[in-house]
Amino acid sequence: MDYFSSFISLFYPNLCNSCKSPLNIGETVICSGCRHNLPQTNFHTIENNQIEKIFYGRAKINFATSFLFFNKSGLVQNLIHSLKYRGNQEIGSLLGKWFGKILKSETGLRFDYIISVPLHKNKEKKRGFNQLDTFGEALAEIFNAEYSKNNLVRVYESSTQTKKDRFARWKNVKEIFVVNNPKLFENKKVLLIDDIITTGATLEACCHQLEKSETIEISIVTMAFTV
Repeated sequence: MDYFSSFISLFYPNLCNSCKSPLNIGETVICSGCRHNLPQTNFHTIENNQIEKIFYGRAKINFATSFLFFNKSGLVQNLIHSLKYRGNQEIGSLLGKWFGKILKSETGLRFDYIISVPLHKNKEKKRGFNQLDTFGEALAEIFNAEYSKNNLVRVYESSTQTKKDRFARWKNVKEIFVVNNPKLFENKKVLLIDDIITTGATLEACCHQLEKSETIEISIVTMAFTV
């Protein structure tokens, strides 16, 4: 860090995106304390884990997991809200590289395509980004896969999922996704990603569309799981 940057940082320090404390020299995005304290689920090490059970009888899933536990007003909420609502896209890259390396080394999984739950084009235009892009791109880099952005699309805008029960969430998203070219995913291993999973309704709706591709193998990874 040069002298000018050091001087500026005295008055405008870079803050941890999780706990909001000033970052020390050498720290980026989140501080060392938060890296240590973020609550990892380790579901990827558990057969028939809580995320996989969500989809029993609802969608054919090869593997499913979440990286972190999400608690309201907790460190993970701060981190994901900073990514989603403040546009701090480097958070997605950090989480994707971090968890991607763990998954690759500890599961032996491989994927042909990484696919994010899409935003409607109007919402993405208004927000200026899809909060999952940098997460997906980082995972694609780790797994030497292709990040597919425009094949699974959201064709209808839906109302917010907040405070809806499981059936209402499922009904809200049942028919709002379409795969433009199902043949692209035929005989492929795809990883479907999202930020937070609660009931799994949105991911289930995506899976039903992806299943139109013959002999597709679908796995799911989310940044966080709501406790």
